[in-house]
Amino acid sequence: MKKSDKTGLVFFPAFDWAISPTHPEREERLLYTRDQLFEEGIMDLPQICQYQPRMAELKDIARVHFCVPNIEAQATEAHRIAAGGALVLADALMAGEIKNGFALIRPPGHHAMRVAHGNRGFCNINNEPIMVEYLRQKYGIERIAIVDTDVHHGDGTQDIYWHDPDVLFISFHQDGRTLYPGSGFTDEIGGPLAQGMTLNVPLPPGTTDEGILYVLDHLVLPVLEEFQPELIINSAGQDNHYTDPLANMSFTARGYAKLNEKLAPDLAVLEGGYSIETALPYVNMGIIMAMAGLDYSNLYEPDYHEEFSQEDPLRLKRLEQIVSELSKVFARRKELVAAARKKLGPVYKRSRYIHYDTDGIQEQQQETLVLCSDCPGYLLIESEAMGQLHGYNKVYCISLPLKSCPRCQGQARDLYTKMRHSPYNEYHYLYLQDRPEDVYLQYDYITDKERII
Repeated sequence: MKKSDKTGLVFFPAFDWAISPTHPEREERLLYTRDQLFEEGIMDLPQICQYQPRMAELKDIARVHFCVPNIEAQATEAHRIAAGGALVLADALMAGEIKNGFALIRPPGHHAMRVAHGNRGFCNINNEPIMVEYLRQKYGIERIAIVDTDVHHGDGTQDIYWHDPDVLFISFHQDGRTLYPGSGFTDEIGGPLAQGMTLNVPLPPGTTDEGILYVLDHLVLPVLEEFQPELIINSAGQDNHYTDPLANMSFTARGYAKLNEKLAPDLAVLEGGYSIETALPYVNMGIIMAMAGLDYSNLYEPDYHEEFSQEDPLRLKRLEQIVSELSKVFARRKELVAAARKKLGPVYKRSRYIHYDTDGIQEQQQETLVLCSDCPGYLLIESEAMGQLHGYNKVYCISLPLKSCPRCQGQARDLYTKMRHSPYNEYHYLYLQDRPEDVYLQYDYITDKERII
């Protein structure tokens, strides 16, 4: 067997990291899966190749996040190894050693936004965007699709790529009116220069295999076919399962395997899934078998019944309406961007309130996109956050995308220098995320110290 026929796996249970000893997001999420895979002999098959994780560099995280007050405060060693496990598989894929890969890692990350003040939704840093920006910087990859199959809306990933026209983000999840984080509706379609590049499918509670696969067949796959990404990444949350204690969906292990077979992601990264014994070992095995091209037709949970996969006609009708609406949005994306450009002035602003449920932090954010006729422009974020255990921080963030033009690069760097030397300001920290130069600056106004990453 050629190496390029193999499916690469990384396991990282993060034994030394936990929110609390009894928290749903704990090391057993991966331990039961690992035991099952070894018991079934999956790891002995020639189609499977296991890799060891490594620690992500600080620069890998700085490409994506403004960590307050610094990266070390948000990304523990466990976080950096989890993110590094995804990077190991990215390297193996680009080297042709594997045909696809699945990073079974924790802590998860898809609720971590561009600015990170703490843990929200069990997430501090976001593993998939860290991998995406690594692939862009190291290998020159441009067009990437991220398909988030977690039961919770991937609001962190959406935030990071809200203004990026080269990243297609699709999330299907339980309706945000019924589940954390309360977002991910069909009118959330991306920033003014990236409209139609964010597609959210709020699934009615109770949606089954049939319903989710309908969305895949009639929306996700046609959109991917038209977009033609260089890579497809699956943000592989598994809490849509019918036994998951934190949600209300009805997906099965075989449904997950079928979804993965059809989606055919180049890389998958584990996100949520909290039915530790009755779902995760079966779902993870189904995903691995599908990625490796193995027969999963005899894969069943102990309490599986055929009717679990059958969809209610009223739910299916609602899904048909959503698919129709979003298909039209994607088809009109260039028209929508052109119309937005005509309406906007030199900048686009939005204000947001962000709640960190895990750490009890309240954040107020003012975002300004400086528009440019020659490039995606650059992003300015003013953020202030207060938490009982984390105190008060006010920060100013400047983000230059990879494709920013020389004029925008000069303006953003000059702004950082001006603010860096200004004696009058109200901020604690100043950041410059300079992706074209792959250099990241952090200035501490209190200590008058600058850090270069």
